[in-house]
Amino acid sequence: MPPWTLHRGDALTVLHTLPTGSVDAVITDPPYNSGGTTPASRTGSTARKKYVSSDALHALPDFEGDSRDQRGYLAWMTLVLGQCLRISRTGSPLLIFTDFRQLPVTSDALQAAGWTWRGIVPWHKPISRPYRGGFKRECEYVLWATNGPVDAARNPIYLPGLFSASQPRGSKRHHITQKPDALMTELIKVCVPEGTVLDPFTGSGSTGVAALASGRDFVGIELSEAIATTARTRLADVGEAA
Repeated sequence: MPPWTLHRGDALTVLHTLPTGSVDAVITDPPYNSGGTTPASRTGSTARKKYVSSDALHALPDFEGDSRDQRGYLAWMTLVLGQCLRISRTGSPLLIFTDFRQLPVTSDALQAAGWTWRGIVPWHKPISRPYRGGFKRECEYVLWATNGPVDAARNPIYLPGLFSASQPRGSKRHHITQKPDALMTELIKVCVPEGTVLDPFTGSGSTGVAALASGRDFVGIELSEAIATTARTRLADVGEAA
């Protein structure tokens, strides 16, 4: 079988079609539905306006699904992560990115979905925006959970509890919220060797690229056709197309 598959469609809809107990890890960067200090600024603006500096030179496409309020985000994320739990094997890890605003509700969602919450891994961003009158927002966060017990016997790893990496720039930037390849290369190690990684919010494919480069298989889902096209190109560079 080919080492990767990318489904184009709504994450929750596609997840219902995937077989139970078929993946060994879920590593994902969902739309944060964040980016503002008030409900209006979170739900009434595009993702690009919320997450991209006004002086940015790139013209990367916007993405959908980033305008839910807190109650909607909690309900939706609980349903998504519940399906991810069903699809994952016992002992599988979940890594899910979030920012400081959505950290509480994301931790609620993963626990409501049935995952066992194991911890928070800060991601330090050396290149980040200053904040006048306060502290730089130099961190985002990775919530770590498991489907039941930690499967240390199958994957006896010792990973750091803090990572530092800058987002790609220039021609290496493919998505407005793209995570660093160096960071994903480290995080992918939480999946058992030669296992299968699921990412229901594939974006430009950084999780899949890291999975394939490490000898693991990948199953992804992406809503935007334009962004999925970018992901397919990147995945095809490191693995046989599905």
